[in-house]
Amino acid sequence: MNRDRVLIIDREQSNLNLIARLLANEPLILDLQTDSSAAWKKLESTNDHYSLVIIDSAMPGLDGLGFLHRLRANPRFGGVQVIMQTSATSPEKVSEGMQAGAYYYLFKPFRPEALISIVRGAIEDHRNQRSVRHLIKHQEAAQQLLLWAEYRFRDLHDINHLVPILAGFTPKPHLTASGLADLMVNAVEHGNLGITYQEKARLKLDGGWEAEIDRRLTLPANRDRFAFVRIEKEKTQIRYTITDQGDGFDWWRFLEFDPERAFDPNGRGIALARRTSFSGLEFPGKGNVAVASVAL
Repeated sequence: MNRDRVLIIDREQSNLNLIARLLANEPLILDLQTDSSAAWKKLESTNDHYSLVIIDSAMPGLDGLGFLHRLRANPRFGGVQVIMQTSATSPEKVSEGMQAGAYYYLFKPFRPEALISIVRGAIEDHRNQRSVRHLIKHQEAAQQLLLWAEYRFRDLHDINHLVPILAGFTPKPHLTASGLADLMVNAVEHGNLGITYQEKARLKLDGGWEAEIDRRLTLPANRDRFAFVRIEKEKTQIRYTITDQGDGFDWWRFLEFDPERAFDPNGRGIALARRTSFSGLEFPGKGNVAVASVAL
């Protein structure tokens, strides 16, 4: 199995040792650094490919936010995920980091299961983006022929197959893919299967999220439930309409990043999709229909 490389930056060697010990059983290569400026120089100069950076927001000299700004300003590191460690619970500080592109937060002192869950989620996001880039290279000819298409999907396996196809028609497919995956997963887990926000948070921390989805898919009430995604190519945009068979949700609560949810293992997907994946995102009606657009 290929192992993802993770850069971990903390001024305290004891904290680095703790994180390394907790992640010892994960398929990762860990690079531990106590100096953020030196870590940045290494990141710039090395040919090693990093999937994730975990950084203490209060690093001396080049702090976490400054490091993040440098990272996001360099296209070479566009796919690198960031987890910000912080002892501050100020909504303003958290919001500032989210605006800069830190979509994962870890509050010190953290629980071991919280660290593992958030790291797994960030690595999964990175792998999905990398997979999309690879698959899209093989469908360029078909992209020119599309007028519209509609697909039905039922589980995570279906979503993994569809997302690269659907995202490949847009100018920045790796960004579109991330947002589409979030909306389609929401349609399955929350819409069709009725997994609540609180249930997902607990399942993510416990490592039982996918197993619970598989279990609910076998229930008689859910066996014939599908979600649908329609893609339409227009002169100036690609439009996606995603529909599930659920009761909807309070979608307006999730359009913006909420610092109160920053330390949860879930709850940022819609806000992130709206900010980075789509030109427009709407939820007409009760919330079981999402309409996303990408400008051409």
